[in-house]
Amino acid sequence: MPNLKIGFVGTGVMGGGMAANLIKGGYELAVYNRTKEKTDRLVEMGAQYKPSVAEIAAWADVVITIVSYPKDVENIYFGADGILENARSSSYVVDMTTSSPSLAVKIYEAAKQKGVFAMDAPVSGGDIGARNGTLCIMAGGDESTFDAVMPIFSLMGKSIVLQGGAGAGQQTKMCNQICIATNIMGVCESIAYAEKSGLDKTKVLKTLESGGAASWQLSAYAPRIFKGDFEPGFYIKHFVKDMRIALEEAEAMNLELPALGLSKSMFDKLMEEDKGELGTQALYQSYNK
Repeated sequence: MPNLKIGFVGTGVMGGGMAANLIKGGYELAVYNRTKEKTDRLVEMGAQYKPSVAEIAAWADVVITIVSYPKDVENIYFGADGILENARSSSYVVDMTTSSPSLAVKIYEAAKQKGVFAMDAPVSGGDIGARNGTLCIMAGGDESTFDAVMPIFSLMGKSIVLQGGAGAGQQTKMCNQICIATNIMGVCESIAYAEKSGLDKTKVLKTLESGGAASWQLSAYAPRIFKGDFEPGFYIKHFVKDMRIALEEAEAMNLELPALGLSKSMFDKLMEEDKGELGTQALYQSYNK
């Protein structure tokens, strides 16, 4: 695998760090992003820039994508200028966007018809995990494909699990987002309560991190909230998209998720306030007005 050429599509908050770790791991990389400037750092590190996803697909042995929305995934994978139309037979395509499970299955089946090996592998861990190569990677697809791309995954993540067939990675990511939706609410409410009651927030955080309230969301975002740092580790606009997918999937399964619905309604208000470009920890602003 180290001699394989990797094409990377989507070099934003998450993709930029992930792609950088592949370069550091010794892979030959070509990158594409709709905003070309977001590839500059990677080019400086040694990556090639390709002006289209079609050229990425034609060049690469493995194409990795992590873009914004399911519609973006569909646009880059299908059509005459899409990845599947231009990918070589026996190459690999791995979509790491948080997207819909049904779209993951559609990509898998279309890829199979063209002799291309496809996998859905959304991630969790935010910008910190992307930079540090410690992401949680939730994979769906064939075991042989998973085994083949594992050396690549190992440079981007630490917890890497094949969850099942095509779409299983996306379904697992929905479970992840459901947990986060209520967790980040609890973190923000807890900090707001600590402030209103006159407690020392730093002492409170130290105590909570050592007890049953400990969580990644608490440790990663409480310090940012204390500093007034609401820049995105994960965009609100993307989280709202994820929650919408989860609620739609749950409805299709005749499953009610009231806590998720409440969380989404609160983030929807932040979207209405034009705060979609902020990080999810900006939910705290709803409590501290």
